[in-house]
Amino acid sequence: MSQVTVAPVPAQAAPPARTESSLAARLGAEAFGTFGLVLAIVGVALYNRFSNGSYVFPVAIAGGLGVAALIAALGHVSGGHFNPAVTFGLAIAGRAKWRDLVPYWVAQVVGGAAAAALLFATIPDTLVKALSVDSTRALFAGTANGYGKNSPLSALSSGQAEFSLTHALLIEVVVTAVFVGVIIGVTDRRAKASKIAPISIGFALFAAIIVAGPITNASVNPARSTASAIFSTGNIFTLKGVAGQLWLFWVAPLVGAGIAALFYLAFAAPRRAAALAEGVENPVGDAVAEAEEKLEAAASDLHAKADELRDRAATDEVTGLSDAANPSATTTAADEATVADDEATGTEGTTGTEGTTGTEGTTGTTGTDKPQA
Repeated sequence: MSQVTVAPVPAQAAPPARTESSLAARLGAEAFGTFGLVLAIVGVALYNRFSNGSYVFPVAIAGGLGVAALIAALGHVSGGHFNPAVTFGLAIAGRAKWRDLVPYWVAQVVGGAAAAALLFATIPDTLVKALSVDSTRALFAGTANGYGKNSPLSALSSGQAEFSLTHALLIEVVVTAVFVGVIIGVTDRRAKASKIAPISIGFALFAAIIVAGPITNASVNPARSTASAIFSTGNIFTLKGVAGQLWLFWVAPLVGAGIAALFYLAFAAPRRAAALAEGVENPVGDAVAEAEEKLEAAASDLHAKADELRDRAATDEVTGLSDAANPSATTTAADEATVADDEATGTEGTTGTEGTTGTEGTTGTTGTDKPQA
C-alpha cells in the first residue's frame, strides 16, 4: 500500500483593503435609502389609518423592516444613516465626518420629499370626497408629526386629550436618544452583535414608533417629518398649521441624538470626551485612541488566524488517528527503509532462521559452519 500523505493547506490571500465610496455614491445611497424608508412609513400611515384597527403598529412594522432592509443593502456604501439625527449623532461620536453632515442632510431631505411627492400624487380625488376632507393636503396632513390639536390622540378623542409642546419635546428627545444610542453601540468596532446590526436597528425603530406614535405620530427622523410637512396644511416658515410645527421635529431629534453621542463618548471613549469637554485639541490623546483602534483591529485578525490554526490542528489530528487505525501504511514505509539500508551496506550473507552468519558460506539450519581442515 502507498503511504498516506496530507496535502498542504494553501495559504489564504489577505482580504482586500476597504475603500471608501465616493461622495456622489454615498449621497445617492442616502437619498435612495431615505426615499424607501419614508415611502414605507408615510405610505402605511396614509392609507392604513382608514382601516378599523390602529395604524401605529403597521407603521412601526413597516419602519422597522424597512430600515433593516435598507441598511443591509446600502450600509456598506454610505453607512446607512437615512436620518439627519443619526448623521448628527455619529458625527459627534467621531464616527462620521463633519464635512459630510450638510451634504448628507440635503440628500436625506430630498429623498424623503421625493417619496412624499409620489404618495401625494397617488391620492385619488374620489377618496377626498368620500371622506369629506377639505383638500388633498388636509388628507395628507394625517401623516405629519404634530402636537396639541395635531396629536393623533387628540383627533381620536375629539380634542378631549391633547399633548402639549413640552410633552412632544420630551418624548421625541427620549425615543430618539435611545434609537441613536442603539445605532452607535451596535455599530461599534467592539460590538459582538455587529453582524446583526440592521436587525437591532430595525427593532429599535419599531419600539420608538410604538411609543411615540400615539403622541406625535413618531418623528425620530427630521427628514421623514419634513417630507410630510411639505405636502400638509399650514406653512413651515410662518409656523402655521401642522406644517408650522415642523421645527420641533428637527430640534428634538437632534437634541436626542446629541445626548446619545455624548453619553457614548463619556463611557466608551473617555479621552475624546475629555478633549471635547475642554474644547481643546489633544493630538496625543487622538493618536492614542487611533492606536487603540488599530490594536483592536489587529487583535481581531489574530483571533481569526488562531481559529484557522485550530482548524488545521484538528485536521492533522484526524489524519493521525487515520494512520493509527491503518498501520499497514506505516509498516510499508519501514520495510522500504530497511531494504534501502541493506543495499547500502552491500553484505553478501543472508540471515538464517536459527544459525549465525558465515564469512563466505551460507547460514546453516541447525548450527554453526564446520571449521576447515
